[in-house]
Amino acid sequence: MSGEKVLIVDDEQSIRLFLKLTLISQGYETIEAASGKEALNQAVTEKPDIIILDIGLPDIEGIDVTRQLRAWTQIPIIILSVRGSEKDKIAALDLGADDYLTKPFVVGELLARVRAALRRAVQTAGACSFKKGELEVDFERRLVKVAGNEIQLTPNEYELLKVLVDNSSKVMTHKHLLNAVWGPEYIGEFHMLRVNISNLRRKIEIDPARPQIIITESGVGYRLKAD
Repeated sequence: MSGEKVLIVDDEQSIRLFLKLTLISQGYETIEAASGKEALNQAVTEKPDIIILDIGLPDIEGIDVTRQLRAWTQIPIIILSVRGSEKDKIAALDLGADDYLTKPFVVGELLARVRAALRRAVQTAGACSFKKGELEVDFERRLVKVAGNEIQLTPNEYELLKVLVDNSSKVMTHKHLLNAVWGPEYIGEFHMLRVNISNLRRKIEIDPARPQIIITESGVGYRLKAD
């Protein structure tokens, strides 16, 4: 049982109750907010470990709540909203949300995303190594292996992998990845990003046509699957 505190932000009482009962059954402590203003107050006073946040709130849009929270805290934020457009997802993720699920949702997937976000929050920044299945990365020696064999990556491929590993299980938008690896002047170079992702998958995935490590979030970006 985990014991982490989850702030549930949704103006629908039935959704809050469902999430509360689901999370409590998994050992989480829960607190609730029905508006954006209440959510911001609860974040300050209750210091939750993670926030599940709806976008369509009666007073302050969840997007603006995310923006205000990111001005002072890195509490993991998972957006849970009926709005499923690429525009809404990208806006939330670019402002600092850690993940985005649309309603209706699968409970198992939500719980998995919560666990991943909490694990990521307690990981030491700049971890020296990473392992996922046959993939091993040693950041101190700048060494990448697949099934025990050393893999040669270009500098951009290595930096791209490092950014994805540093944010494992978090959805990274095209804009964030381009900015982090190539710089702000390359924000619109989506083709270059796709080519490098394709090349990286070819080198580290067992079956690049069915990737199990670097997952595509359609129209939004990519996510490194750490589980």
